[in-house]
Amino acid sequence: MARLPVGIRFIIAFSRDQWYRAFTFMLTFLLYASFHLSRKPISIVKGELHKQCATGDEPEPRFSGPSSSTRHGPTHWLLDNETDCGWAPFDKNNYQQLLGALDYSFLCTYAIGMYLSGIIGERLPIRYYLTFGMLASGAFTALFGLGYFYNIHSLGFYVMTQIINGLVQTTGWPSVVTCLSNWFGKGRRGLIMGIWNSHTSVGNILGSLIAGYWVSTCWGLSFIVPGAIVAAMGIVCFLFLIEHPKDIKCSSTLPTLSKASENGINRFRVQKQTSHTEKNCPLDPELQCLLFSDGKNTLHPSHIVVLPSDSSSSMAAISFTGALRIPGVIEFSLCLLFAKLVSYTFLFWLPLYITSVDHLDAKKAGELSTLFDVGGIFGGILAGVISDRLEKRASTCGLMLLLAAPTLYVFSSVSKMGLEATIAMLLLSGALVSGPYALITTAVSADLGTHKSLKGNSHALSTVTAIIDGTGSVGAALGPLLAGLISPSGWSNVFYMLMFADACALLFLIRLIHKELSCPGPATGIQAPLKEH
Repeated sequence: MARLPVGIRFIIAFSRDQWYRAFTFMLTFLLYASFHLSRKPISIVKGELHKQCATGDEPEPRFSGPSSSTRHGPTHWLLDNETDCGWAPFDKNNYQQLLGALDYSFLCTYAIGMYLSGIIGERLPIRYYLTFGMLASGAFTALFGLGYFYNIHSLGFYVMTQIINGLVQTTGWPSVVTCLSNWFGKGRRGLIMGIWNSHTSVGNILGSLIAGYWVSTCWGLSFIVPGAIVAAMGIVCFLFLIEHPKDIKCSSTLPTLSKASENGINRFRVQKQTSHTEKNCPLDPELQCLLFSDGKNTLHPSHIVVLPSDSSSSMAAISFTGALRIPGVIEFSLCLLFAKLVSYTFLFWLPLYITSVDHLDAKKAGELSTLFDVGGIFGGILAGVISDRLEKRASTCGLMLLLAAPTLYVFSSVSKMGLEATIAMLLLSGALVSGPYALITTAVSADLGTHKSLKGNSHALSTVTAIIDGTGSVGAALGPLLAGLISPSGWSNVFYMLMFADACALLFLIRLIHKELSCPGPATGIQAPLKEH
C-alpha cells in the first residue's frame, strides 16, 4: 500500500475540531483586521488634507495645476490671493482642531454605541449582526473618499460620515470576541488571544500601506479601497462564520494533557494537593484572587471539580448593571480608558507627528508609522505569554504600563535626533503601549465574561466585552481630541499628556495587582476550567 503524500498526512494529523477551530481563528482575525484597516486612512490622509501653504500671486483666476488638481479634485480653481494649504475646509489655521473633530466624531459615537452594541449583540445572531456592520462600515468609509471625487468641502459632510461609521463599527468587537471565546476554552487563553489580537496591528499596517499608496495622488482612493475590502469581508462573514462549535457538533475546549479527563457531558479536572500555606491563597490568582470580590476559596483543593457543559445555554442575557457587578469589570474598564487613550492618539496622530518632526511626506510618514504596529504585535503576544505563565493578568498590565511612561518620554526626546532613533523607539513604544491594551480587550474580557459569579450564564460575554471596550473607547475619543488641542503648543506637551494617562491606567489596577501579589506565587493546583458556552 502506497504511503500517503506529505500534504494528506498533515491534514489527517489534526482532528476535525482542530481544523474548524483554526478556521474560526483565522476568519475572525481577518474580519477584525479589515475593521482596523478602514480606520487607519484618516491618519494617513491628514498630512494631505492640510499642507504647507503656497500663496497664489497671479491676478486672474487660474487652474491649480497637476499637483493641486490631484489634491483638490478635477475641477478646482485657485483664485487670486487664495492659499493652497490643502483641502478645504482643512486649509485654515485651525486645521488641527478640525482634524481632531473628525477623530472625535468617530470615536465618541463609537464609545457610546459600544455600550449598546454588546447588549444588542447578545440578542441577535452574531453572523447577521457582524455582516450588517461590515457592509455598512464599508459603505461609509468609501463615502468619505467620494468627497474627493465630488469636490465636497463641507465639514459637516465629513463629520457626519465619521459619526455614522463610528456607530456601525461597534458591531465588530463584541461579535468577534464572543465568537472566538465560544471556540476556545480557558487553556492558554492569554497566548492564543495575544496572537489573535495582532489583527489590530496587522489591520493598521495594511491600512497605512493601502492609504499611503494613493495619498499623494488621489486620496479619495485611500478610503474607497479599504471600504471595499471591509464590505467584501462582510460577505465572507455571512458565507462562512460559524458562531458556536455546537452548531456543527464540535468541542469548544482545547486538548489538555494528562491531569484532565473528559467524560461525555461533564468535564473533570483533578486538583493537586497543596500545603497549608498555599491553602490560604486562592487556587487561581487570576480567577479567584483577582476576579472574586470576596477572595474566598469555596472548593477544597483536593476535590474534583465537575462542570456541566451546556446545560444553561438557555439562560437569559445578562443586564448592563449585572455585568458591572462582576468583580474586576470596573477596574479593568477604567484602566483601558487611559490605555486606549494613549494607543489611539498614536493611531490617529503618529503620521502627522513624524511628518512634523522628521520632515517626511505623508506617504513616507505613513509607512514609517507602521513600525509602531509591528511593535504592537510583539507586545500583545508577550503580554499574553507572561500572563499565562504567571497567571497574573493585572500585574502583567501594570508592569508594561510602568515601563511605557518613561519610554514615551525618551521617544519624545530622541525622535528629533534622526530616523534611526525614531525607528527603535517606535518598535519599543508600540510593544509597551499595545501590550496592556491587547490583553485587557481580549483575554481579560473573556475571563470576566465567563466569570464564576455568573453561575454558568453563557450570555454575558458580549455585554462584558462591550462595557470594557466601550469605556476604553471613551479614552480613544478623548486622546486624539486632546492631541489636536494640545499639539499647537508643542508636541512635547502631547507626550506629557500620554505619560499622565499611562500613570492613571496603572493607578486603577493597584488594588487588583495587590490582590494578585498577596498570593505566594502562581496557582499550585491545575486550574479548574471555565464553563463552556
